[in-house]
Amino acid sequence: MEPEIIFHNKYSGKLEAEKVYGEKWLRFIYGNFIGKLCLWVLVRRKIFSKWYGWKMNRKNSRSKILPFIKKFGLDTAEFAEDVSTFATFNEFFFRRLNSSSRPISNESNTAIFPADGRHLAFDDLSKVKGVFVKGQRFNLEKLFGSEELAAPYQKGSLVLSRLCPTDYHRFHFPVSGRMGKVSLINGGLYSVNPIALRKNLSIFWENKRYLTFVDSQQLGRVAIFLVGATCVGSVHLTAQENHSYEKGDELGYFSFGGSSLITLFSENMIKLDHDLSVTSSNGYETYVKMGEALGKSSFS
Repeated sequence: MEPEIIFHNKYSGKLEAEKVYGEKWLRFIYGNFIGKLCLWVLVRRKIFSKWYGWKMNRKNSRSKILPFIKKFGLDTAEFAEDVSTFATFNEFFFRRLNSSSRPISNESNTAIFPADGRHLAFDDLSKVKGVFVKGQRFNLEKLFGSEELAAPYQKGSLVLSRLCPTDYHRFHFPVSGRMGKVSLINGGLYSVNPIALRKNLSIFWENKRYLTFVDSQQLGRVAIFLVGATCVGSVHLTAQENHSYEKGDELGYFSFGGSSLITLFSENMIKLDHDLSVTSSNGYETYVKMGEALGKSSFS
């Protein structure tokens, strides 16, 4: 039996066990031979994600909304629309929130968390000895699909933001600046839950993902990956290429499922939040909401 997923909750100040949506299925699919066979046939080939996405867009999926809210203790006071207005579960899933529920750190020299989620952060990727388990390291050349694009970030800082199905699933700009071209790097749709990531960190560079860069006056060229996962074949971008945005502006949203963002800063451009770095070095993700500061420019 795999151990529980433990994370640090910034708001309670405690280590907590994650409530995993579909936990029994995840442990089956990544934990034994038959499950791994199903993984290849249904998940790697995107059959399951397409079917589940279709299911969550059907009108009868609306009946799942209130039980989901109750089971996972979601705060409906944060919702921008009344629960009764959602026609499908997917509409509820990528709901908007009231702006007052996610205030944006207003210091010009800070970067913010781009999404609600559980976050890991590393000041210098070249010194990381293990991610989720000892010995697993990021392969930036494979993540970028290019040695040239990866080069400026090899000794840079990385923030991995993992969104659970229970989280707010719109994502936002971590810095102010001009957004460049968006590139699609095709791949599978494996789960990005730690149950799966403990087995294989390469999921991040095997999964379907989008890459864009934001040129920031304070923090340099920031790379942003939007990583799809099981049930999340659809990444919807609401921002436009070659336009300027303020940090906290909406970049896009994910359809139903768990998903991740990876934010990379080049060498010596950012000083990450101390508590976040220490917690990550101890092997724990930290739950933080979108809009809070994740670090400051090294030159401030």
